[in-house]
Amino acid sequence: MEALVDYLNRVAQYDWWVVGIELFPIGLVVYWVVDFLEGTRGERLFRGVIFILVAGVLVLNLIVERLPLLRLQYLYKGFLIAVVIVAVAAFQPEIRRVLIRIGQPRLLSGSSQQLSRTVEEIVTAITELSAGRIGAIIVLEKQVALGEFIETGVRIDAKVTAELLKTIFHPGTSLHDMAVIVRGDRVLAARVQLPLAEAGGQSGNDGGELGSRHRAALGITAGSDATCLVVSEETGAISIAQSGTLTRNVTESRLRLHLAGTIAQGPASAFAGLVGRFRKHEA
Repeated sequence: MEALVDYLNRVAQYDWWVVGIELFPIGLVVYWVVDFLEGTRGERLFRGVIFILVAGVLVLNLIVERLPLLRLQYLYKGFLIAVVIVAVAAFQPEIRRVLIRIGQPRLLSGSSQQLSRTVEEIVTAITELSAGRIGAIIVLEKQVALGEFIETGVRIDAKVTAELLKTIFHPGTSLHDMAVIVRGDRVLAARVQLPLAEAGGQSGNDGGELGSRHRAALGITAGSDATCLVVSEETGAISIAQSGTLTRNVTESRLRLHLAGTIAQGPASAFAGLVGRFRKHEA
């Protein structure tokens, strides 16, 4: 305990504003990394690595000054190098995502065009699946991460295209069953198991009993802020589930307008312009 008090006293000798300036960017970087990894396996791994590093530094700083454990300190420095190497290998997918995101243009026009393209790809896929009466369920992730559900499915991490979505849900393919999760303009996973809402008393706004896809849509949206699109295999009707509420028999124009507000990732000005164009198109 005395060693800990002595260590804190030495730290307190620094000017508080100097410590604040140093800690602010460090905390900002850690927060950004945790926010970027939220809902993924990398989040738990990152927290474990940070805990080991912080605990190791504190313990060594307290013990080495009391006891001549120079060999232990030398081994810990080697251990830090090993941790860095392991972390680079373990975080390879996340590092690739960061580099891709940094290299992507952030212009307003680019954001608007990207959002418009993603919306049109999903609308095209949904309407064609509906015309062919091919069952489908697509979950659009928002602020609440769906990492625990993504891990139950098959990772894809591909750009959203109508061809990809139609191929996934085509009867007979290995991924057509269960749900697809979309984040922004990326299809993250397919064949994802979703929680089912209780069957008792559940019905659509047309009074019909709900099937497993519609119950799964209600289940995932009741526990998160996600939006879920469902195509009925029996009737081809398109439904939208949000906040545990199901809206059935959605038209193509209404689906397009709803998706514009759900998938929006760019600046508000770009999003507002896009929604305005969709409203004019619907009118």
